[in-house]
Amino acid sequence: MLWRVLQSNNGLPSDAMVIFANTGKEEEATLKFVNDCSVNWNVPITWLEYTTKNDIQHKVVNYKTASRNGEPFEMLIDKLGYLPNPVSRVCTAQLKIRTIHRYVRSLGIEHTENSDWMGIRADEPRRAAKVDKDRVPLYVAGVTAQDVGKFWSEHSFDLELPNMNGKTMHGNCDLCFLKGYQQIVSLVNEKPERAVWWAKMESKMDNVITSGDGNRFRKDRMSYSKLMEYTQDQTDMFDDETIPCFCGD
Repeated sequence: MLWRVLQSNNGLPSDAMVIFANTGKEEEATLKFVNDCSVNWNVPITWLEYTTKNDIQHKVVNYKTASRNGEPFEMLIDKLGYLPNPVSRVCTAQLKIRTIHRYVRSLGIEHTENSDWMGIRADEPRRAAKVDKDRVPLYVAGVTAQDVGKFWSEHSFDLELPNMNGKTMHGNCDLCFLKGYQQIVSLVNEKPERAVWWAKMESKMDNVITSGDGNRFRKDRMSYSKLMEYTQDQTDMFDDETIPCFCGD
């Protein structure tokens, strides 16, 4: 989407900004890709992070100084006193949407969520249905995952993450609770240390919350610490029919 904007306007329009909100839990390849886009296309990209260490609840960082150990996400959890979940996706709202909103408003610019463009494709109708059509130019233009794949195959750089049919299970936060169950298991099995931070957050909330659902990212799955324990024995896990596989946006 960014490439199309640049090509259509002979560069970035004067009234446009490119912003990346870092949660601290993205894969390193994602951070590198954002930086590569900025460097190779000669376009400024503002990197933001949520923080509770100042009154404006955001800070500007860059590729080198960006958090890589979940610090922004953990600060939000500490402030909330509970974990986000599929019903209460406060992480997306605060770490990304509200952080961007606060930054733009701090520049003296009137901003609403409807001011933002999103890279939702034509083969993502369920996601596109949730937003105004003038915010999803790729969807309107009929661009599919296949088109995106072809585009990057012809470029000198790409998002260096495994891609399956135009989708990468490594995208967004590494073990986001909205990812499918088997997807999570595969990611933990591939790199068990991915689960350490998520297990730590659940353990932290165990000491804060004694009842209710706030001490787990999902109540319908085993905890991340259990995933770490059993990741070496995938057969037993997949044979357990009481553990469902859910997919999310």
